[in-house]
Amino acid sequence: MSGGVFVSGERDVAQTDLPFQDRYRDHPAFGFADWCLRGIGQVVFQNNPLSGLIILLALFFNSAVYGTICILGVVVATGMAMLLQADRVLMRDGLFGFNGVLVGLALVAFTSADFRTGAVPSLPMAVYIVFAAAMTTIVFQALATLLGPHKVAALTAPFVLTGWLFLFAVLKFAAIEAGPLAKPVSPDQFDAAVAYTLPTWYMGIGNAIGQIFFQDNWITGYLIIVGIAVNSRISAGMALVGAAGAALVAVAFGGPEGAIRDGLFGYNSALTAIALGGFFLVLTWRSFLYTLFGIVVTTWLWASVAIFLEPIGMPVLTSTFVLVTWLMLLGQYGFRALVPVPPAEATTPEDNRRRHIGSVTR
Repeated sequence: MSGGVFVSGERDVAQTDLPFQDRYRDHPAFGFADWCLRGIGQVVFQNNPLSGLIILLALFFNSAVYGTICILGVVVATGMAMLLQADRVLMRDGLFGFNGVLVGLALVAFTSADFRTGAVPSLPMAVYIVFAAAMTTIVFQALATLLGPHKVAALTAPFVLTGWLFLFAVLKFAAIEAGPLAKPVSPDQFDAAVAYTLPTWYMGIGNAIGQIFFQDNWITGYLIIVGIAVNSRISAGMALVGAAGAALVAVAFGGPEGAIRDGLFGYNSALTAIALGGFFLVLTWRSFLYTLFGIVVTTWLWASVAIFLEPIGMPVLTSTFVLVTWLMLLGQYGFRALVPVPPAEATTPEDNRRRHIGSVTR
């Protein structure tokens, strides 16, 4: 292949032999769209454009506003990486796009009167989102440079840092409608007297997955699970384990029903479960227990950070997932019971485990 153009029939045959999800990664016309779809999937660790497309459609199922903002965020963040000539391997894997997705969705979600559907942003807000999404690309590269020697990924930290900074600044600009920030962001903002019912569970689990993308829609959450399962059934299972485990922990410790049903206890835990449950660690019974431990701690930490941030009106975002996962991944290298997967080698839990078993049996 030369410059993305196939120059022989033999090359064309080789291209068609690729798995369908990889056929357009280096396509001269569709390559950028492939990278962007991968960026959407990478929010939940899925380097697969089909997963990204299904997740995008799930967002549109809930709200055309959120679906459109998702596209804007990933296009700007990925485009910024191309403009700055970032590492091509990282770009084509969608790794510069996913933080842009999240920061765009967050800025709309927390400045709209209706959190569930979001509001069409004004022109000043649209410009603001563009700059925030572009900023995540720079922050991602900065954190990747700092964390690279420790073999730990930046995760969604670029989104958390950029999201907090830009949300704070919204309050100081009259040209940007701050909105009521009406969505409860802390457990003590819910009625503690409401009883747990069946919807607490099935809606809470679905909403927890949806809340990763700021979607207050439990059906959208389960559609996102389908998108994950297209690439990795283990990751899809781990997302459900993380969301259900968080709901169980919250119920056992008397968390408010509304916060559990809205998925607020579970979205960070779902991400922790995917990250530790086979993606950055080879999945074994020991690493599974390690993952369950991380789910419990992430659930508790969400409530702690939510209470801490409540006086300044800031949401937790995915900060507790980042903190717990960073600590547990940094610690893994000192524990012989765990088999680490360096970020550059992480693909899917299935492939990570297959390669590990192959190396042991050789």
